[in-house]
Amino acid sequence: MKPQHWILMCNSQVLIIEDDLDVRQALSSALAGAGLTISAAETGTMGLALLRECSPDVILADLGLPDMEGSDLITDLRARSAATIIVVSARHHETEKIAALDHGADDYLTKPFGVGELLARVRAHLRRKQTARTNTANEVTFGEITVDFATRNVFRSGRPVHLTPIELKLLSILTANEGRVLTHAEMLRQAWGPAYEERPQYLRIHMAHLRQKLEESSTQPRHFLTETGVGYRFRR
Repeated sequence: MKPQHWILMCNSQVLIIEDDLDVRQALSSALAGAGLTISAAETGTMGLALLRECSPDVILADLGLPDMEGSDLITDLRARSAATIIVVSARHHETEKIAALDHGADDYLTKPFGVGELLARVRAHLRRKQTARTNTANEVTFGEITVDFATRNVFRSGRPVHLTPIELKLLSILTANEGRVLTHAEMLRQAWGPAYEERPQYLRIHMAHLRQKLEESSTQPRHFLTETGVGYRFRR
């Protein structure tokens, strides 16, 4: 009997956008060996064209492509697809990682990296997507908290907790992206709109309120974690 993760991988497609032939072939071989269906492109333009044909679950994208800037490629991919985007790049500066995440990437692997780590990350993202699809999930439970987004009711140990509309919106954004690092700009854009991307103080204030209401200790949060200099991450 095949293990669960093999079944998960066999039902999934990956699009690789990488201009280095050796790297592209190595990624294709490793992922195909794990049971994934592979499509590969050597330029951003070719990758966007393949995107329409293969409807991938995961996209592996290099930032150093010959025909377009990495941030532009991420923006175009995200505008056209809900697939998980994992950047695989030799660029390692924090500002470049933040920019990629801000433009819509879900994860970032710095070259060189091990095949085992890549496969583990792909599996993790696929599991998360599968859980999201199979969850009817208007209801989310973590710690002592139960949230029903359909009725907008929040309970802590069975007692109602009042959240403002913006606090509920932030909670929805975070729980829908469980385990993923959300940058300040991305959260501001989703919660308030593009005009607020440069106003991180808005986010800090409301995240502090959310922690006070939903965390056992607002100064040592277990669920709403700060990624220093980057953003926030939700963990059950």
